[in-house]
Amino acid sequence: MTSKHCFHKLLVTLIGFGAPLSLQAAELQGLGYKDTPMIPGTQWHVHDGDRPQPRIVAPAATFSHLAPAPSDAVILFDGKDLSKWELLGGKEPKWKVENGYMEVVGGTGSIQTKGKFADFQLHLEFATPSVVKGNGQGRGNSGVLINGMYEIQVLDSYGNKTYPDGQCGALYSWTPPLVNASKPPGEWQSYEIIFESPRWDESGKLIKKANVTVIHNGLVLHHKREFLGHSPHRENGTYNKKQAPEMFIQLQDHGNPMRFRNIWLRSLGEYDKP
Repeated sequence: MTSKHCFHKLLVTLIGFGAPLSLQAAELQGLGYKDTPMIPGTQWHVHDGDRPQPRIVAPAATFSHLAPAPSDAVILFDGKDLSKWELLGGKEPKWKVENGYMEVVGGTGSIQTKGKFADFQLHLEFATPSVVKGNGQGRGNSGVLINGMYEIQVLDSYGNKTYPDGQCGALYSWTPPLVNASKPPGEWQSYEIIFESPRWDESGKLIKKANVTVIHNGLVLHHKREFLGHSPHRENGTYNKKQAPEMFIQLQDHGNPMRFRNIWLRSLGEYDKP
């Protein structure tokens, strides 16, 4: 019997004893993968389950409570409607809006801002489902993707282990967060994301990689950390084409009823310029 057939038999056996139908091959092997490429400059595979888990740090209780937008902010979501958002192709989003938040309606598609922005500070608040279903990447999964490419992972990582470069606050496929600052399921959490866009010169040569600072519930997860490329699943991303520095913000539909509220953005500006 081939190893492939042995694996299939094991999967059927596990399902027969109550294992979830969403069980992935990776979960039978551990928390991640070993058949993926190496991440450049590290000793780890993409989504390597043996990579050290970030230490857990409990955030202060006062964080994640509706941070008012500053005077120069662009309000992307005020809890009332999705007028600043669209589906890919410009269609109207189908996510639910109620009680001051938006909620993912699984299978309707990821949404993205109609506007595009370069070098910005982004504030958003999110809550993973209070009723826990699934585990690993199947539990409270979404993401903040810049231009649909550079992902800061959103996941229920409270008592829920997964491969470290895919846990909450990870630069997906690249870098785990410095700490696990996740709150319990159902509680509101906050992200402050300071993103600097990549740059290409006139000849199309990459001269600056995208970098990001991420603060989760008041704790620094990354500081000016570079994306080595875009954020695919089980692969190394690349910078394979020139892009304008102005980019849209995307919130991912991963099938889980994630909630978002109080989303605003402000340009970083430049020194010595009014």
